[in-house]
Amino acid sequence: MKQLFNRAAAAATIALCTLGASAQTSIGLQNYALTGNYTLDRLGGLGLEASAVTYARDRGSLFFVGDEGLGVVEISRTGVTLGSMRFSNWPSASSNNDAEGLTYLGNGLLVVAEERLQDALLFSYSAGGSVNLALAPYASIGPTVGNVGLEGISHDPRNGSFVSVKQDNPQSLQSGFLSFSTGGGSSTMAPLFDADSTLGLASLSDVQVLSPVIALAGTAAADNLLVLSLDSRRLVEINRQGLVLSSLNLAGFTSQAIEGVTVDENGIIYLVAEDSGTPNSRLLVLSPVPEPGTYALMLAGLAAVVGLSRRKSA
Repeated sequence: MKQLFNRAAAAATIALCTLGASAQTSIGLQNYALTGNYTLDRLGGLGLEASAVTYARDRGSLFFVGDEGLGVVEISRTGVTLGSMRFSNWPSASSNNDAEGLTYLGNGLLVVAEERLQDALLFSYSAGGSVNLALAPYASIGPTVGNVGLEGISHDPRNGSFVSVKQDNPQSLQSGFLSFSTGGGSSTMAPLFDADSTLGLASLSDVQVLSPVIALAGTAAADNLLVLSLDSRRLVEINRQGLVLSSLNLAGFTSQAIEGVTVDENGIIYLVAEDSGTPNSRLLVLSPVPEPGTYALMLAGLAAVVGLSRRKSA
């Protein structure tokens, strides 16, 4: 029964994601709704002030960091803690240990972004272990700034490139390649467009590429980006020229500050909100809600899954 339920849920998710891809140019954020809201464990402070989240497809799990930079936590897609890894040290120039961005490269490799240094640091996850980030390979995306720097980073698995966002003064959305090296690697990151004048957002808090979504493969929408704004309380989908293709108002989801976004292969969107004076940070799950005409497709898919299961058990 559990296997049948999982197969049925997968069929429904694929049908829902197909709805968002129907126009081939947009994931359609206007069709998304909040379908999950989960408490994240405090873990002695390791799980507080959740500021960035990333999806690990080869593990079927999520990772998140808090902006005080104590370490990284692995969780299920319903917020259950699976493991954690502490940061034993940060570069000496990191006065605030501002872990504001996180992205997963595969095979246990993660990149964490330090906001003020505007550095991306590479490390390998080991549950229960620790990593000295002061010795980790890194690449610099920009010069050291104040509390308006590097807020998000996302890895594009199609070609190994990255996209990053700078919070403010000025806002910036960059794309390019990073080469990680101890002592500092190289970067070809360059602005995609003038974010300040194009997006109309009060600040930029995180970014996520949409290329991992299976239903978008081979479409124009696979090149699109999700951009999160904490201060505007909005999630927008844009193309690489900065045109807003769809948008979602997040104001009614939680009073907590939503700082991180990621997406899985089925187009399900995950947000993290820091505790903001409440006891716990939270994981918010957004799923596409089908239009009435799509229900027939979903039911047909579910019926096919049930029929296949029955034939296998006969």
